[in-house]
Amino acid sequence: MTFEWIQIPYSLMTLLIVIIYAFFMTALIAKIGARAGRRYGIRIHQNFLDLFKNYSLRSSITHGYMFYLAPVFRLTGGIGLLLFVPTIYGSQMFSNLSFAGDLILALYFIFFGTLGMALGAAESGHPYAAIGISRGLSQVTMAELPFALSVFAIAVQYQTLSVTDIVAAQQGGFMNWTVFTNPLAVTAAMMSFLGTMMRSPFDLHLAPQEIPIGPPTEYHSSYLALMQTNRNLFPVAKVVIYMNLFFGGATNWPVFFLKVFLIYLFSAFVGVVFPRFRVEQSIRWFMVWAVPVGIAAILLV
Repeated sequence: MTFEWIQIPYSLMTLLIVIIYAFFMTALIAKIGARAGRRYGIRIHQNFLDLFKNYSLRSSITHGYMFYLAPVFRLTGGIGLLLFVPTIYGSQMFSNLSFAGDLILALYFIFFGTLGMALGAAESGHPYAAIGISRGLSQVTMAELPFALSVFAIAVQYQTLSVTDIVAAQQGGFMNWTVFTNPLAVTAAMMSFLGTMMRSPFDLHLAPQEIPIGPPTEYHSSYLALMQTNRNLFPVAKVVIYMNLFFGGATNWPVFFLKVFLIYLFSAFVGVVFPRFRVEQSIRWFMVWAVPVGIAAILLV
């Protein structure tokens, strides 16, 4: 597939659709979690109100350059991850720039935003910044390991690193989905998914029950708005990767919306049910349960 300039506005259209859907869906997930705790929850349009308010604010507080580049790095990771995988399989309009990337590039984008935020937090000058960095990077590194093993397993299974080709191999019925043809790889990937979504019991990098610090209080005005945009976009972009690799992808927008919502709801359900891990508990959980499953998936293939 050769590059065509018309794909740029189509990709921007895809980005706009997914961002709007992400803002509504994350608000709906938050409301479902609140109802599970017998609370009312936020309004379904509250994310948009917060975003517009923060983008309209300006600040004269000065930190280092990396502190202000961190939200840009974070948002770049989410946008890049979404644009280099197909959103709607078989659609020329919504294939994005998937012909230019593969699974290896997607793995880089997943870690790119996290690394940028770590560099920004390190320059904030906050005495607890090192705690948040060590917690976040330790968990993300361990959570990515079973996902990398799962990706290796399905790359061997399908003999390709192209996301589009992997989706193509799963067409022809739901029994062709990777979740049925290689359940061990999908199990390892979904265990990793819980850690990368940063929800309870794996929300230890912010530790909301312990200390009221972290990016939501360190950043402000339009910088916080950039983080809010990515906080909604990045999880959905990761869900799109999982949908394409393990659940047959999507051939139209209604199927896309439904699959993304159900996969996202899985992490929200686990977060409502289980309390938060400590750092050593989180790392031990991935080492004892998720990594062996990923190794078994490779051996099975």
